[in-house]
Amino acid sequence: MTRKILIADDEQHILDTLGAYLRQEGYQVVEARDGRAALYTFRHEHPDLVILDVMMPEMDGFEAARMIRKEADVPLLFLTARVEDIDQVTGLELGADEYVTKPFSPRVVVARVRALLRRIYGELSTEPVIWRAGAVELNTETRVVTVHGERIDLTPTEFALLHALMTRPGRVFTRMELLDLVQGDAYAGFDRTIDVHIKNLRAKIEDDPRHPRHIETVFGVGYRMNEDENVE
Repeated sequence: MTRKILIADDEQHILDTLGAYLRQEGYQVVEARDGRAALYTFRHEHPDLVILDVMMPEMDGFEAARMIRKEADVPLLFLTARVEDIDQVTGLELGADEYVTKPFSPRVVVARVRALLRRIYGELSTEPVIWRAGAVELNTETRVVTVHGERIDLTPTEFALLHALMTRPGRVFTRMELLDLVQGDAYAGFDRTIDVHIKNLRAKIEDDPRHPRHIETVFGVGYRMNEDENVE
């Protein structure tokens, strides 16, 4: 099926250029010139993926993302001319799945979009449908995660991260390995990216995020799923 992409940026040449590249790849593209227009378009067009510029009039990309995240777990990709770590962490804490700094190559953005869509909407594998770790249950077919029987909402990246850890209990993943698994080889990430996602994920699945039982930190290396939590 044809996937629909929303691009929100106040620079018309970016909308024109990036839109042309995405359409050439067969995607349907809708556009917005500011944050409020992006939110309106999102609600009426129901895109499969959203690309947001951070600095936009009316409503910036962070606020637009915050509003979108309240309504759906659609994958989000931020575009920004700001490169400070705090800005990237802010975006990640809002549930962003990708972060691209300007100036950028449209081909790189298209590659990131393709990888995100493939990871999130790709064909089902032959792996077990249900994975369990203690009170946590993950269904790969319905993409539903429950804790103590209660459904919780995860961003696409959080789901992919939890899935990667649950399928290999006890296996220590480095931060870069997790970046490759959940973001794709094209992602130019940094260590704090995974730390932010793990913090967000623990807040949702752990009874006490300050003393996690499921996702363990291996200091100086990365993270692993506690194999004593009966993952199956």
